[in-house]
Amino acid sequence: MKIRDLIEKGKKDLKDNKIEDYDIISKLLIEHVCSISRSMIIVHQEDMVDDEKEVSYKKCIEKIIKGTPVQYITNSQEFMALNFYVDENVLIPQPDTELIVEEIIENYKSKNCKIMDLCTGSGAIGISIAKYIEGASIVATDISTKAIQISKLNAEKNLVRGKIRFIESDIFEKIDESDFDVIVSNPPYIETDVINKLSAEVKCEPHIALDGGEDGLKFYRLIVDKAWSYIKNGGQLFLEIGYNQRELVEEILIKNGKYYNIYSKKDLGGNDRIIVATVRR
Repeated sequence: MKIRDLIEKGKKDLKDNKIEDYDIISKLLIEHVCSISRSMIIVHQEDMVDDEKEVSYKKCIEKIIKGTPVQYITNSQEFMALNFYVDENVLIPQPDTELIVEEIIENYKSKNCKIMDLCTGSGAIGISIAKYIEGASIVATDISTKAIQISKLNAEKNLVRGKIRFIESDIFEKIDESDFDVIVSNPPYIETDVINKLSAEVKCEPHIALDGGEDGLKFYRLIVDKAWSYIKNGGQLFLEIGYNQRELVEEILIKNGKYYNIYSKKDLGGNDRIIVATVRR
């Protein structure tokens, strides 16, 4: 079958199964299976695809229909104009999370700073900060051994491995230093009972990185309770939040009594996405 015909079949199968972005996905899978760039698909659209690659492509289409995210098939996701390896052991970095990175860059771009990326996952946040803030030194932590391995790989890919120290740790359990200018985290924040109601794609992502406890606030309480003792006076805590969690997380910060100048920002969809608080020691 020709590349053009295979793409059209993939598009039809995806569309018939109500898969959004069926046109984009069908082409991404051709790029992946045939090791061809998007710009070259048009040039080679009349080329024949060998039987092995055709079978592989069709299997990829079947995986998409069953709910596997395309990023877990291609093992690739763009974030902050950088490329990250992802698989089922880490969350797929989302465009909305770029907001928290951009806010840190805006506040610290011209400074030497020590930053902890708590619950680093793929490493997208910490690696992006290391890439775009010349004077940044990063400590990246995660409870998952596989996530740490993946984040190390991504640091190598993006040429910032020397700026990041990786620690396998359950929140602050194995953190042996303090005086951070910034602690940033995109922790698990979905209510336990809600996870099974999520889309098939999201349910493919690691539950340990999704489950925020009964009310979704378990990790915010833990982080807010401990983070202030690791952040220098006047340093900041940056948290990504769910669309309906701003007031609840702000209340946790206020009740703690160690944080002030608390503010939030919305993402491009108009949803509350991040909360920033300054530490008073």
